[in-house]
Amino acid sequence: MLKEERQRTILNEVELHNRVLLTDIAEKLDVSIDTVRRDVKELDTENRLRKVHGGAVSLGFANYSPARNNVYALEEKTVIAEKAVQLLKDNSVILIDGGTTCLELARLLPPKIQLTCFTLSLAVASELLNKPNVETIFIGGKLSKDSQIAIGPNTIHNLSEIKVDYAFIGTGYVDADYGLTEFDWDIVQTKKAVIGASKKPVLLCISEKLNSQHRYKTCEINSIDTMITELVPDHQLLQSFKNQNIRLL
Repeated sequence: MLKEERQRTILNEVELHNRVLLTDIAEKLDVSIDTVRRDVKELDTENRLRKVHGGAVSLGFANYSPARNNVYALEEKTVIAEKAVQLLKDNSVILIDGGTTCLELARLLPPKIQLTCFTLSLAVASELLNKPNVETIFIGGKLSKDSQIAIGPNTIHNLSEIKVDYAFIGTGYVDADYGLTEFDWDIVQTKKAVIGASKKPVLLCISEKLNSQHRYKTCEINSIDTMITELVPDHQLLQSFKNQNIRLL
């Protein structure tokens, strides 16, 4: 495989899943980790992704940019966020997870809506400060340098003491049979706590992530109340999810 092809694949994986491991990319491309490491280093130098220990993260995921010019599949994520807004009513208590789709939801909250909003994402919290009628409560803990969200025991404990109407969450991977998964164990534990803190967990997920899975399971798919994609609910790509006990928007 030519270097240009390898790097294009690396960028696609990083943009789609927000974060990737060098070992996973090396296995996918059937090349050495050193080869992937050199490619990632070069892409980082060209400011096309950000190299982190053992992997890479997308610029849209790692860098808060009001211009939104580094967000992958922005149009699709905007459609998802617009659908999610329709679930909200005045005086709801909600939780917004980290990630670019959740950040779009925070951006699109109507100025007049009155909400109490918990979040563990620095970027989401910053965006919510622009909403005059949203009371923002940041859930503290150890901050992940990669994702800029709070993780760890303190975060999980704080989440155990609340119960919100809706928790809007993202995921790296989702499959109708295997559920929600991630490659990061700490992120999985935090997402489990987010789901446990919600009466109705809502998954925000672009369709490119459907039918994918990774090492660590966050939850079964029917632990989610509602899944929102950019697709219409009767789209053929969602057929395998229709048999699950979840609402599709």
